[in-house]
Amino acid sequence: MGTATQALRAIFFCAITYKDDEAAGKAREKLGGIFGPAAVEMKPFPFSFTRYYEDEMGSGLWKTLRVFSSPKDPSEAARAKLATNAIEAELSSPGGRRRVNLDPGYITLAKVVLATTKDFSHRVYLGDGIYAEVTLSAKGGSFQPHPWTYPDFKQDSVRQFLWEARSFLSASGALKEG
Repeated sequence: MGTATQALRAIFFCAITYKDDEAAGKAREKLGGIFGPAAVEMKPFPFSFTRYYEDEMGSGLWKTLRVFSSPKDPSEAARAKLATNAIEAELSSPGGRRRVNLDPGYITLAKVVLATTKDFSHRVYLGDGIYAEVTLSAKGGSFQPHPWTYPDFKQDSVRQFLWEARSFLSASGALKEG
């Protein structure tokens, strides 16, 4: 019989998809209240992988990933997604259209996990209407995608950025490798 143990801490991040720089800036400020100070942010890149958000947010979208410096218990993923949903709603236009899309997740030495409101066969229910997806797995010195990994997370630049952010775990003393 296995013994239940406390999960090792993880580094949280948030993917920010936006068109409006002002709304993205306000989202960044509010994310600090949830996750603490930012450690690093990826240079924004054009988000042209899907047209899913265009009806609501328009075309010409950008995306960035912001990694936070304070390791946290990964069980906070559901709470983080509910909090980012509240930020999206708060920053929405008067007509209710989102101006930013916020997708929180966390990094461990073994994987990258995204929190989502959408259920699917490869997702696990966390509670409060929130699911988790292992979107990238550590293998061979990098993060590798799965068949269900979103196209933007399959990009070499995104995987490399998250792999480099993974180093904050061992550098912070929160986790020890091997």
